[in-house]
Amino acid sequence: MSVYKLAAALMQENIARAEAEGFTDQALARAMISEIIAVYRRERTQVDIAHELQFLAENLDEDADYAFMRP
Repeated sequence: MSVYKLAAALMQENIARAEAEGFTDQALARAMISEIIAVYRRERTQVDIAHELQFLAENLDEDADYAFMRP
């Protein structure tokens, strides 16, 4: 299993658990982002984290090529 499939499976499990406790998937996602950033901060600089988040934000469209890809 790839780490991406593992993350997706864990997220689905946690969404079900959050909903069972009365939280929305959006509330869980926001809390998870905060926890993910806390993990990043253990070994990465704020600038590096900001670049990572900026890259993800700029590439939200799954149908578009990444900015660095050539046609």
